Amino acid sequence: MADPLIIKICGIKTPEMLDVTIAAGADMVGFMHFPRSPRHVSIEDIATLISAARGRVETCVVLVNPDNSTVAEVAALGPDWIQLHGPETPHRVAAIRAEAGVEIMKAVPIGSAEDVAQVTGFLEVADRILVDAKPPKGADRPGGLGETFDWSLLKALDPSIPFMLSGGLTPQTVADAITTVRPFGVDVSSGVESAPGVKDKRLVEAFIRNARAAG
Repeated sequence: MADPLIIKICGIKTPEMLDVTIAAGADMVGFMHFPRSPRHVSIEDIATLISAARGRVETCVVLVNPDNSTVAEVAALGPDWIQLHGPETPHRVAAIRAEAGVEIMKAVPIGSAEDVAQVTGFLEVADRILVDAKPPKGADRPGGLGETFDWSLLKALDPSIPFMLSGGLTPQTVADAITTVRPFGVDVSSGVESAPGVKDKRLVEAFIRNARAAG
């Protein structure tokens, strides 16, 4: 029996949507602390959301190339995870993990075979790997920005390396993604929104339902 699929809904901004997501059966929720994102949440609001989530669902704060003071500020809130979604090197990821004392998920953007080869550099320094679509050229923020990538690139990965899959997933595509790629978890943000940064209850529920059925 395989381990149950881990489902992460990222970019939660309000206590109401946190409750909806937990009720729908998510395993993890992500809060984005990055001012250029439409999903940005202040440290004060993240503190409130983490408190409301504690004991109900795993929490993850997403940071992009954070400085040490931001890492310390976020670690003090007691999230289960910090997700690093910027151009952090393996050396920097290791330093952040040591400083934060929190489990680290490292997002690795995939657009080519060279990108897939980068994954192994993070295996020793991160507690979990998230493969995501590489942002389009000229994008002002990281992440797949609602785009998928060529999943066949992941065939080059050592099959013993566990990873979560992100990038352009929607309620319509998540089952196909799970059966094709076989990740141990999936992560969605824009794919369950009615507008940038606005989560849709029906889409969140459909995404989790379809992912569970496939997983």
